[in-house]
Formats: sequence, C-alpha cells, structure tokens
Amino acid sequence: MVKAAVLGASGGIGQPLSLLLKTSPLVDELALYDVVNTPGVAADLSHISSVAKISGYLPGDDGLEKALTGTDIVVIPAGIPRKPGMSRDDLFKINAGIVRDLVKGIAKYSPKAFVLIISNPVNSTVPIAAEVLKGAGVFDPQRLFGVTTLDVVRAETFTQEFSGQKDPSAVTIPVVGGHSGETIVPLFSKATPAFQVPEDKYAALVNRVQFGGDEVVKAKDGAGSATLSMAFAGFRFAEKVIRAAKGQAGLIEPTYVYLPGVPGGDDIAKATGVDFFSTPVELGPNGVQKAINILDGVSDKEKQFLEVAVTGLKGNIEKGVEFVKNPEAK
Repeated sequence: MVKAAVLGASGGIGQPLSLLLKTSPLVDELALYDVVNTPGVAADLSHISSVAKISGYLPGDDGLEKALTGTDIVVIPAGIPRKPGMSRDDLFKINAGIVRDLVKGIAKYSPKAFVLIISNPVNSTVPIAAEVLKGAGVFDPQRLFGVTTLDVVRAETFTQEFSGQKDPSAVTIPVVGGHSGETIVPLFSKATPAFQVPEDKYAALVNRVQFGGDEVVKAKDGAGSATLSMAFAGFRFAEKVIRAAKGQAGLIEPTYVYLPGVPGGDDIAKATGVDFFSTPVELGPNGVQKAINILDGVSDKEKQFLEVAVTGLKGNIEKGVEFVKNPEAK
C-alpha cells in the first residue's frame, strides 16, 4: 500500500500533478491538501476509474494532520508564482514560510515519508526543509529531495534535433547544480548515447535549459509559469521514488540533495564546496542509495558553468538556512 500526499494540490502545478498521481497504478491512496478548493479538486479526480482512493483537505478540522498521517511520499508544489511588482525577496519570504510550516507538519505526522520539494526557490527551500527536520530531530537526508527533473526534461527535449532520438527521453543527460538560472548546468559531454552539440549552438542551448521557464512565462503573456511541464517532471520523479521503494533496482535521476548525509555525497561536497547540490542519484528502498559523482572529465566550458553555479548556490543555501535559524531577522 502506498499513500501519497500533495501539499498545494489546488494550484497550477498541484492539480495536474494530482491527476497524474491519481492515474498511477503505483498509488493506492492519494491525499490532497491546500488552503482553498481541495474538496472540489478531490471530488473531480474521484470520478477517475483508477486504483487510488482520494481525499481532499483544507486547513480546518486538522486537515494537514489527516492528509499526512500514514503517508509514504509527500510532494510539495505549494507556493505562489511571482506577480507583477513583486520582488524575488518578497516571493522568497512567502514561499519559504509556506514550506517551513508544511514541513513542520511532515516532521510531526509523517517523519519517515519521502519528501519531494517543488516549491521555488528549490535552492533555498530544500535547506529550509532540512533545518526544520533537523530541529524536530527527524532529518533523514536520504528521504529529502529537491525536484530538479524539469531541467532534465528540458535538456532531453531541447537536444532532440542533435540526439536524433524519436523519443527525447531515450537520452540520458545529467543536469547538475541547482534549480534556477545559472545554477543549472546541463552536462552534454556526459550524455548517453553520446551526441555532439554544434559549437555555434552550444551557448544558446545551455541558456535555454537554464532559463526555459522564462520562455513559458513569456508565451503565457505573464498569466502563468511552467505548471504542466513541472507537474509532468514532478510525477516522473515521484514515480521513480515509489518504484525504488517497492524494490526496483537501477533507477537513477538527478535531484537536489544534502550531500554530507547521503552515501557518495562527501566527494561531491569536497569537489564543489557546497552541502546541497543536484546530482544523479541511484534510488533505493530508503531513498538516496548513492549520489553519483559525474564531475570528473567534464568539458572546460562545463567547468566554467559549474563555477558560476556554485557561487550562486552558496548564497541560496545560506539564505534558506538563515531563514529558519534567524526568523526574526526576516
């Protein structure tokens, strides 16, 4: 029996993500939680003829406790997108507070669950979650993930003309670093099967993977961001975590993790100088079975991108940790 919970289930990512989880034969029970509209979303999805039994909760009547109790995997897309006139700092404070409070609930009601964080900025919200779980004495680094799969999906999609694959996902392209802008580093030199990106297309391709979200915001004319593709990516990663928990071996996907707490992470932490980093991990019954260091042998250009990424990550991580340790300073 697998119980999954989506926190932020009524939003632009939450609804399609909940739909995908409802249709998965791997999910037996699906609990939805949000501050508005959740009973309606749950009622709508309950008409779908699939395995999962579904329930929807609001904050009243101990909704968060009910959603989380007995949960094996929690996916958190909760938060708000940046609105006109809102600074990134304003956005950070709102989403950081949302993630902090939800993770407090996880620490209390489902401390052994796999926790998959989608809420932006992931580079900071995952350190926030780690600090909250540490404070509650229930932090298991192998079970905390920042979902960076959308960067991988974009890299697969945007390189299809060079890889020549009918199915873009047939190519494995590691994307490392973080999950925003210049902290995202696609390692095309490590793609399998290998392919070549023309020299005159390389810089633009990296930029498109790094800033693909801007493309969607522009196309939606400021009325939204990448919600459907993010829901797909979140589901793809969640399904791999569930499959690994059920005993399927050989499942590898990049994800943003706390390096010192996972097998194989120390080498990557030493190489990068940061404690949180997105790297391919082998998934197992307990979450991260092994972090895989693929930084050796990257191209000179990729090394330059990595240097920029690490500089950005250090500030992002510090900001998240400080938010929890010194809330009064915010």
